[in-house]
Amino acid sequence: MGMTSWRRSSRSGTSGQSNCVEVGRLSGDIVIRDSKNPAGFRFRLSADDFRRLAADIRRGTYDAP
Repeated sequence: MGMTSWRRSSRSGTSGQSNCVEVGRLSGDIVIRDSKNPAGFRFRLSADDFRRLAADIRRGTYDAP
C-alpha cells in the first residue's frame, strides 16, 4: 500500500494559517509532517505508537510547565 492523502485536524481552522501537523498512512504506519514544510522531515510511527503518542498528548504529557 502506498501513501494515502494527508489530513489535518478540523481544529486547525481555514483562515489560511497552516500552523499544524498533517498525518497520513504509509504501508500501515502513520506518517506525520509539518504543514508549513510538506517536503521536509517526516516522522513515521507504527499505528500502536501513534495511538500512544496521541493519548499522551491528550493527557498533557508534553505540555510546557
